[in-house]
Amino acid sequence: MSAQNPNTPNNPPSADVYAGVKDYYGNVLKAKEDLKTSACCLAEAVPDWQKPLLAKIHSEVLSRFYGCGSPLPSDLQGLTVLDLGCGTGRDAYLLSQLVGESGKVIGVDMTEEQLKLARDTMEHHREAFGYQKSNVDFRQGFIEDLRAANIADSSVDLIVSNCVVNLSPRKDLVFSEMKRVLKPGGEVYFSDVFADRRISEELQKDPVLYGECLSGALYLEDFRRLMAQSGFNDVRVVSSSVLDVHDKEIAAKLGDIRFFSNTVRAFAVELEDQCEDFGQALRYKGTSEGNPHNFVLDNHHTFPTGAVVPVCGNTADMIQESRLGKHFEVFGDKKRHFGLFDCGPTNSTVKASSESAAQDTGGSCC
Repeated sequence: MSAQNPNTPNNPPSADVYAGVKDYYGNVLKAKEDLKTSACCLAEAVPDWQKPLLAKIHSEVLSRFYGCGSPLPSDLQGLTVLDLGCGTGRDAYLLSQLVGESGKVIGVDMTEEQLKLARDTMEHHREAFGYQKSNVDFRQGFIEDLRAANIADSSVDLIVSNCVVNLSPRKDLVFSEMKRVLKPGGEVYFSDVFADRRISEELQKDPVLYGECLSGALYLEDFRRLMAQSGFNDVRVVSSSVLDVHDKEIAAKLGDIRFFSNTVRAFAVELEDQCEDFGQALRYKGTSEGNPHNFVLDNHHTFPTGAVVPVCGNTADMIQESRLGKHFEVFGDKKRHFGLFDCGPTNSTVKASSESAAQDTGGSCC
């Protein structure tokens, strides 16, 4: 018998971590009220235009939602979307409506108990959405090994995840798999918990802290480095909020570590590791779904409808080479270079003394 690859789902890395997470989310937690902290339920409200879609989702699915953000961008009609760590399917069923009956949503999760509820409510949601056939496919698997879940190379338009990446003991594999399965111009858009410093091995071994999405949180600078190694040079923060730990016993264990719930986005586009100035500009047409007055690319770039806004080369490329390009006019090209683009304060270093800097993930322009 040949030796097993230690990084495959049959013999996954840090198997005790997987077992602990599966037990915590499969058996310990029966509803979000069972959580000891707000880390996995500090969800920002869905946009107003998505609230009618949320109202169509089964109440039990909503009660077992453990997300920390709203990683559901606009303009998804007809796309193939992959939801990593889909749980009971709340976001997957929101996405089902956003992509429409011609689109497809694939949900991957390792916890049988959560997938059972997601699958048991498929017919309920198909009828609620008025579809002839469900466009959601739930698969059991590990987000570190999407090949085992039959996710092919360059097959996905968008990858979302909601407070799940922090639970993985091999985040490097998660990010490399994201890059592998994305189509050129595709997008990663996810919410997760991040920390302002590296978490000690002792704290990472605490099953409650790990299950509560705290001790598995990535240090912001390590996240930037891992994403860059996987081919995502310019990761943008869309929104960020400070996470408060109210449980006194847990807070005492964590000490001075600060945590943030960030929603981030990155594109499968060849980008530079700095924001370079080529004299380019963008004008938003006001045509993106739910965004008639302005379009928010990230927490440093808001494009008012009709305004011509100077941008760096990375921003111009990520817009015109992705699904967002149809909503913008692009002015200029890269024939002439003017040096670094002035994007304001640098995010290359996370400073613990700066609240705003600590909330950024680093990266290039934003």
